[in-house]
Parts: sequence; structure tokens; C-alpha cells
Amino acid sequence: MTPQKAAPVPESAQGRKPWIKKTPVEVVLEQIGKQEEKVVEMREELAHEERELAKLQQARKVLEAQ
Repeated sequence: MTPQKAAPVPESAQGRKPWIKKTPVEVVLEQIGKQEEKVVEMREELAHEERELAKLQQARKVLEAQ
């Protein structure tokens, strides 16, 4: 009998961190953090859209004045 070689480990599995179970408190705190980040991003996007709207409204005023 010949010795068997160990099955090669896929590259994607080599860099993974071990799974650590989170407490319910940690899960909720993580969700709160993600939601806060999402709200900040949405506020920035809203501010950008409001600036674009203001530009278009100024253009309308110019066009209607002619």
C-alpha cells in the first residue's frame, strides 16, 4: 500500500478567519452600527440630490425668464 497524500486545501479556505459565535448583544450592536452607516450614506446622497435639484431649478428660472 502507498501512503495517501492529504487533499489540497482550496485557496479560498486558507485565508478565512475562524468563526466566532457572537452574543445577541453583539449582533444587535453590529446591526445598529450598520444602520447608522447606511443612514449617513443616505444623508450624503440626499444632500447631493438636493444640490442637483437646486441647479435645475435655477436653470428653469433662467429659461422661464426668456
